Amino acid sequence: LKEENASLRSKINKLQIFSETQADKMRKLERKLEENKIKEEKEAQDLEAMVQHVEQNLQLMTKRAVKAENNATKLKQENALLQVQLKNYKTENEALRLGQSASLAAVKQNADLALQNLLTIITNSRSSIKQLVSGAESLQLIADLLRSIDRIAEVPEDGQ
Repeated sequence: LKEENASLRSKINKLQIFSETQADKMRKLERKLEENKIKEEKEAQDLEAMVQHVEQNLQLMTKRAVKAENNATKLKQENALLQVQLKNYKTENEALRLGQSASLAAVKQNADLALQNLLTIITNSRSSIKQLVSGAESLQLIADLLRSIDRIAEVPEDGQ
């Protein structure tokens, strides 16, 4: 009976040690789980902040693109107006060559001035159009980035 008692006590001690070991492992796993939850929450917050920043940039670029489009439209209208004026000046210049009484030098100066204005507007139009194209490319890049963020966010819950 004493031997059986001693054997049972030994088993009880072993089971208590095993139980404590398992409890320690469980506490460590619970801590690790909590740390992982905190880490995931921080990553989610960081990702949300990045998405908000990208959205703000997207809105800013959209405003720039709209402004550039409006500017391009305005410059095209000015360009068309100046082309009409240039045509009128050329017509007037031709009429003066046919013997009209107006001063040929003044007409030539007006035509040159109109041509200079036209060339300046054409140059500005090209610059605005280039800015518009650049803004559209930036918007495309951001759209691609937002698509890839959606793919990153679709990670399965079991971690695989």
